[in-house]
Amino acid sequence: MTQLTNDVEKHTALYVEAFNRGDADAVNAFYTDEAVAVWEPGKPLTGQARIDSVKEFLSFGPKMTAVPRQSFVTKDTALLIVDWSIETVDEDGNPETLKGVGVDVLRLGADGNWRYAIDDPYGQAE
Repeated sequence: MTQLTNDVEKHTALYVEAFNRGDADAVNAFYTDEAVAVWEPGKPLTGQARIDSVKEFLSFGPKMTAVPRQSFVTKDTALLIVDWSIETVDEDGNPETLKGVGVDVLRLGADGNWRYAIDDPYGQAE
C-alpha cells in the first residue's frame, strides 16, 4: 500500500514505514519518474536502475530510522535535511549500520503529493 502525502512534514515518516515493511513498490512510488538517487556517493541512479536497486537493497531486510532536521518549502519544491540510520547486513551476512545526513529535494506532483526528485543520503557532512 502506497501512502503518499501532501504534507511535507509527514513524508519522511511515511517513507520509513514503507521501507521498513520491505515494500519496494511503495518505496519506489515515493520518487518522481525522473528522480535521481545517490545511495553510493558518486554513483547516481535513475530510472530502472534506481527501481532495481531499491528492490535489491530491501531484499536484505534493512530497518531505517530517519528524523528530519530541517525542511524548507517554496511552492512546488521542498528541501529536507534528514538524520538517518539503517541496520542491515553486508554481502556476507554480517550486521552493518549505515548512517548519514541526507539532503533530499522533493517535488509536489500534479496529484498534490510530495515525491523525491533527488535523494542524496550522504549529501551533507555530519
